[in-house]
Amino acid sequence: MSGLILDNLHKSFGPEKVLDGVSLSVEQGQLAVLLGPSGCGKSTILRLVAGLEEPDQGNISLGGRDLAGLAPKQRDVAMVFQSYALYPHLDVFGNLAFPLRMAHEPKAEIKRKVDEAAELLGIAKLLAKKPGQLSGGQRQRVAIGRAIVRSPRLFLFDEPLSNLDAQLRGEMRLELAALHRKLGTTMLYVTHDQTEALTLGQVIAVLHQGRVEQVGGPREIYQRPVNRFVAGFLGFPPMNFFEGSVQDGNFVCPTPAFSLPVESVAPGPAVLGLRPEELTPGEGTLRGRLELVERVGGQSVLHLRAGEARFTATAPADFSAQTGAELSLDPAAARPHLFRGDKRIN
Repeated sequence: MSGLILDNLHKSFGPEKVLDGVSLSVEQGQLAVLLGPSGCGKSTILRLVAGLEEPDQGNISLGGRDLAGLAPKQRDVAMVFQSYALYPHLDVFGNLAFPLRMAHEPKAEIKRKVDEAAELLGIAKLLAKKPGQLSGGQRQRVAIGRAIVRSPRLFLFDEPLSNLDAQLRGEMRLELAALHRKLGTTMLYVTHDQTEALTLGQVIAVLHQGRVEQVGGPREIYQRPVNRFVAGFLGFPPMNFFEGSVQDGNFVCPTPAFSLPVESVAPGPAVLGLRPEELTPGEGTLRGRLELVERVGGQSVLHLRAGEARFTATAPADFSAQTGAELSLDPAAARPHLFRGDKRIN
């Protein structure tokens, strides 16, 4: 059976165009991530799918059923917000049971579903507690549990981990991935965090200014970005871009001065993208003066300059060099990403 299909969605709020022809197909049982910067239209897509807003143009279908004109409660979707949206006066059991009570389900069935969800999420011992007595991670599990008890065809997650600290976000990413494997339900997950997207998503749609820039698996969009926006948005530190041209089978950069063999690319102006994690100090033709060393976990991020050009490289955490030292890097050790205009050409 088909999953979620977004077809040519347009949405404006007053004079501001928020979505400009968004199309996406999510297979049944797939975990798809909408990734992009703030204001690119990610959350608006969720609201359209949930029925909280209507598109100005375009269609949405779920499981082969057109959702046009259906009220939110008729769409068989459940949404999890970043703010948890729990009722403070109800205990955990009451919060989990709330949508079932609103649907007038029998008490025995409500208890069964709540107990199953609580056990699945590891919050069975918290059923008598109020939200104010819970940690951020526990509140998020309750919010997810309230969606699970409904057994929807589709889960919508709107930045669900953004209010958690870094360590807890990492733990919850693992829990969400495990939850998806257990449930096998289609999930549409919104985030601006590339780590979340790359670790959770089976398919990722990168959005920018209301348009889908690229759709693909995590490895595909990281290793073969289709344009400069996707290339620059994914990766930390961000990709380096060098202005130059392709001449006689080589990319030639004037500043910093270096060249790199490239295959099957027509001559002309071009921009070369090289990821910092693939550039390390050693022997090579790419040279720059060290301006700053950032210690980031188990690596050092090196900020270099050659003339007016600035770029970054990486080194082990114990890397040591004086500010102002000239370092050599080997551009041939990195995977080349060539762009002309905004589009990839290699």
